[in-house]
Amino acid sequence: MRLTPITVKNITVENNVFLAPLAGYTNYPFRRLCKGYGAGLCYTEMVSAKGLKYGSENTEELLYTDEHEGLCAAQIFGSDPAILREACEHEKMQPFPIVDINMGCPVPKIYKNGEGSALMENPALAEKIVSECVKSGKIITVKFRIGITEKKLITEEFAKRMEGAGASLITVHGRTKDKIYAGDVHYQEIAAAKRAVKIPVIANGGVFSNEDGEKLMAETGADGVMVARASLFDPQIFCELTGAPTESRLEMFKKQLKWTGQVCDERFTVVFMRKMAAFYVKGMRGAAGYKERFFRSQTPEEILAIAEECFQ
Repeated sequence: MRLTPITVKNITVENNVFLAPLAGYTNYPFRRLCKGYGAGLCYTEMVSAKGLKYGSENTEELLYTDEHEGLCAAQIFGSDPAILREACEHEKMQPFPIVDINMGCPVPKIYKNGEGSALMENPALAEKIVSECVKSGKIITVKFRIGITEKKLITEEFAKRMEGAGASLITVHGRTKDKIYAGDVHYQEIAAAKRAVKIPVIANGGVFSNEDGEKLMAETGADGVMVARASLFDPQIFCELTGAPTESRLEMFKKQLKWTGQVCDERFTVVFMRKMAAFYVKGMRGAAGYKERFFRSQTPEEILAIAEECFQ
């Protein structure tokens, strides 16, 4: 894939291959892993603006970072412009110069609250959110889908509105809200957004290989691509896309296990790394047996012992 730096307002991101915000997965250790494999910019899990306002400990934990990670973007969600601006200005957001507003989440409870993808049906409110968040001094970006259903695609007009409200970059997931993560990616809709605005456009959807990334760039004219689910099965997809050096799956797993244990308690580390192991063994001979053993494990040491056996 053709790599280029991307300038987002006054910050230059080293390359145009991004890690998507993935609820339940893109915590600090996973982001650090992907960044080491070549991801130009990584996003936190989506963070509730209300959770930050009301001091939710779990919400604040999602924003953990340190000097090893480097440049990282935070993603927030909500529907109240004032509360979203407060979230941008929260002390826990200080390490993140770039804040992304989630306007594409299809999860029913988010949508029913008028948040995430529901904001695509209320473009005036979406504009107000962006313009209010810009006042915080953060660089504001927006991630959205091409519409709620294929009967009403909003990509071009919504892209223009986000740029007009002050967004410095947009990411377009080339599927409608009702398709969740299935179905074909509408290249032409992402291309329409790219033609409609002057700010960088990142294309999201269906990137599981370098060939997929090249096709998405060629078909849409986008400035870069965002990788989502593929990174869960193999974070070293970023090596394939960027040419960064690879390492063994065992070394990758040991690194993630170590970093997770350094910043999270043992229970979280065990539960999270069991989930990751289930992705990493998919397609391997004996995967079902290994997956069952991982999910029976109770300590990091047990998890490591199984990994040393199956990832050799």
